[in-house]
Amino acid sequence: MNEEIASELASEPSRPPAARKTSRARTLTEIRSLARSHTRTALKVLVGIMRSDDATPAVRLSAANAILDRGWGKSAQPIESGEEGAVESIHRVERVIVRPDNAVDGDPAASNV
Repeated sequence: MNEEIASELASEPSRPPAARKTSRARTLTEIRSLARSHTRTALKVLVGIMRSDDATPAVRLSAANAILDRGWGKSAQPIESGEEGAVESIHRVERVIVRPDNAVDGDPAASNV
């Protein structure tokens, strides 16, 4: 490497990592904003596909679902277990910390009495 180029590179200030995060976050915000600016057009395209007689029923259904999801949100889905028709319940797991000096005869449950 040329000494002149090496001295120029050494004299350039380096960017702090925080500046990259800020610019990346700003870029994501700009992308979201740009995408949202096309919402009306995208919705018109979805409605056009949904109403099109030339589109297959699967494509029309997909467009209709996309419209409903954006307008009303996706419906909540129950969590199913392996059994037919059974809904899995959520259980609470609790961790109890017992100080050893409160235990009676090595029984940690005795300290909770």
